[in-house]
Amino acid sequence: MDHNKQSRQVRLEQLGAYPFERLKSLFAGRAVNPELNPIDAGAGEPRLPLPSFVATTLAEQLGGFSKYPSTVGGLPLRQAIACWLERRFDLQHVDPLTQVLSANGTREALFAIAHALINPEADKKPYVLMPNPMYQIYLGAAYTAGAEPLFLPCTAETGFAPDLNAVPEDVWSNTALVYVCSPSNPTGWIADAAYFEQLLALADKHDFYIVSDECYSEIYWQDRPVGLLEVAESLGRDGFSRCLVMNSLSKRSALPGMRSGLIAGDAELIARFAKMRSYTGPATPLPLQAVAAAAWSDETHVEQHLDVYRQSLKAFFDVYGTDDVNIPAGSFFVWLPVPDEEAFAVAAYEQQSVTILPGSYLSADDDNGVNPGSGYIRAALVDGPEKAAELAGRLKVVRL
Repeated sequence: MDHNKQSRQVRLEQLGAYPFERLKSLFAGRAVNPELNPIDAGAGEPRLPLPSFVATTLAEQLGGFSKYPSTVGGLPLRQAIACWLERRFDLQHVDPLTQVLSANGTREALFAIAHALINPEADKKPYVLMPNPMYQIYLGAAYTAGAEPLFLPCTAETGFAPDLNAVPEDVWSNTALVYVCSPSNPTGWIADAAYFEQLLALADKHDFYIVSDECYSEIYWQDRPVGLLEVAESLGRDGFSRCLVMNSLSKRSALPGMRSGLIAGDAELIARFAKMRSYTGPATPLPLQAVAAAAWSDETHVEQHLDVYRQSLKAFFDVYGTDDVNIPAGSFFVWLPVPDEEAFAVAAYEQQSVTILPGSYLSADDDNGVNPGSGYIRAALVDGPEKAAELAGRLKVVRL
């Protein structure tokens, strides 16, 4: 067999089943409690009312479906994104032409960026560093781009922060890319400015890139999360060198079905990514771009959503309690310790008609066979405070 073909097959075989496929297998042949209405707290799919401008903007722009959209995004959308970044992160200037791309949701962008920035033909397979637990797209991106994933365990002992000081020097010297997720899916950890500053210093010393997944930046319990670009600018980094951030309307605006997000940062990296995407063709239809531009330009609905998420967190923990867990600093997930995460997920499904995700499904085993997601479940508070309180009450009475 051709060596390159064999290599590609091996890369694909490294991909395990996606977490929700594993969950489907776990529940196969099992039934929910018919006396209770189901609560789906498994997926991070916000189920809030559509912002008022969505329907009217879409109706006004329907003619755009008859035109091919650009893969980089139309200028009105990129300008709206640039203006939002400047407002939200107090940036001096973001160039919509050279420092911004639109994305078909950040899942597409987070996966594809590894293929644009990693050289799989390097003499030594490069490392891609990522938090563990993680958004599984990082792992799939590393494998299929021909890199070696290196997991940074995020445990209660580290405050759920990926420990940069635990990475050996020889690993840093062969690192191509580091994924950061802040606020974190699934743990709710938020990176502070010092964390980004340390990572930027390491990137300069060892010549790697940073991709910051900031999809949950507008969902937080108390302090508004800092972003990679604002830290980079505060350090005087001309043009956000080595930095890319990604964000999405799925969480911020509760529009997961829009499949619309942003990529922003270093103009050189943006140009490389734009070149690759011009061939892969992930273009957002023009009417949806118009809705996206309106969403990035409006903060009223975002503030309303944030209030709902905060009420939901409070309602959940008022019932569930905080004896064994802290209220997460960011995101709308709760990361709850349990004796056996798969057994607990099955019991919650059968006894309480609740769907949750075992933490080990969002993690990978380290070299010692330890999975930092073991002993946790992830539940999404996406249905408002009343449902959050009901979810807490049901989870509290699950029996193994």
